[in-house]
Amino acid sequence: MEVKDFSKAQGHWILAKMGKRVLRPGGKELTQKLVNGLKISSQDKIVEFAPGMGYTASLTLAKLPLSYTGIDADKEVVNSLSQKLKGDHIQFIYSNANSTPIEENSKDKVYGEAMLTMQADHRKSEIIKEAHRILKKGGLYAIHELGLIDVDESLKATIQKDLAYAIKVNARPLTESEWKSLLEKEGFTVLEVYKNDMSLLEYRRIIDDEGIFRFFKIGWNVIMNAPARKRILEMRDVFKKYQKHMNAVVLIAQKN
Repeated sequence: MEVKDFSKAQGHWILAKMGKRVLRPGGKELTQKLVNGLKISSQDKIVEFAPGMGYTASLTLAKLPLSYTGIDADKEVVNSLSQKLKGDHIQFIYSNANSTPIEENSKDKVYGEAMLTMQADHRKSEIIKEAHRILKKGGLYAIHELGLIDVDESLKATIQKDLAYAIKVNARPLTESEWKSLLEKEGFTVLEVYKNDMSLLEYRRIIDDEGIFRFFKIGWNVIMNAPARKRILEMRDVFKKYQKHMNAVVLIAQKN
């Protein structure tokens, strides 16, 4: 994804431009728990909503599923990943996650990361309904999203507003119980919940996610790019301000 104006670009694409590959709120650790929690086998037909940079897609494909389909509403992402990850049973489709061309009751596992958070509440439900539609009965759906802790409605609204301003996306994180309720309302039973702190831009998390050499590469890129540095520091300030009230959560759910 090309970044033309750092003052207006969405936060995750700025981080990607600086060289960051792991862009999920709970980091590599929680993404690996999501993939392991899905228990992917060679018989599984997998769908990923919003594969982004393709990091989790690579982890999934390493499990050698029967097929993998990535759905993304960004044509550049689809074109890029179609070149990066190739195979007879691998495809990327340009489509919105709430209305895909995938046949109903046809997939074994569906997952998405850091994408429901960026949707209005009614759109969250639409995407979860679509996951339910394309899954076989008993199939698994996993999400990895930004969570809220110990918040009332006023604080929740303030956090959502400040996040939206900092990352230039209308971020609307929910509490763990709210995420669970959304899934249950659309016909899922939550089987597992995994949590981690939201430390996306903390040094220790970046080193853990990216490795020490890429950590220094990202740091150098940020130092050399003033507009990007300004935006990243703004994001980091918001994350630190609400650190006690935000986390990352993975829920593994089964279609009833």
